[in-house]
Amino acid sequence: MSNPFILNQQLATDDWSLLRPAEGEDAALLNVPTGQVIVPFATWQAQTELHSRTDVGVWLDNTTEPENIAIDWTAFPVIALSFPKFTDGRSYSIAYVLRNRLGYKNQLRAIGDVLVDQVFAMTRLGFDALSLRDDQKIESALHALKTFRTPYQGSTDDTRPFFVRESV
Repeated sequence: MSNPFILNQQLATDDWSLLRPAEGEDAALLNVPTGQVIVPFATWQAQTELHSRTDVGVWLDNTTEPENIAIDWTAFPVIALSFPKFTDGRSYSIAYVLRNRLGYKNQLRAIGDVLVDQVFAMTRLGFDALSLRDDQKIESALHALKTFRTPYQGSTDDTRPFFVRESV
C-alpha cells in the first residue's frame, strides 16, 4: 500500500518507488532496481553508475546540508526530504535552500512523518509533492492546502510580504 500522495496540490498517483535500507543494511550497497526510484543519497554517491540515470532521484536525511555538497542538484528529477518526526523541521530549511539558493526546479517531495497540519507550510517552502503518513486523510490534506488565501509572510511561493503585495 502506498502512502496518500499529493502532487501540485492534487491527489495523484505516485510513479516513483522509494528505496529504503532495512535496519542495519548499508545504504551504499543497496540493489537499485530499474524504473523510477528514489534512493538514499549515500546510495547515489557510492554507486556511480546511477549518476547517468535520469530515472533516479535521491532522498536526503534532515542532517544533509546540500549547500555544502558540490554537485549539480538541478540534475535530479526528484529530491525527497525526510521528516523523521513532525517536530523536526530541519527539512523545511533544506527545502528553502534547494529552491532559493541552489535553483532546484524539479519535484521536491516531503516523506516520512508528514501530517495534514504541515502541508500548507510545506508547499509555501517549495514542496510540490507530499507523501503523507499512512494514517492521514488525503481529503483533509487537500482542504488544508487552501486554509489561508493570503499569507502574511513572503516565502518561496511568493517572496513579497502581504504589505508589499497589497501596495501594488
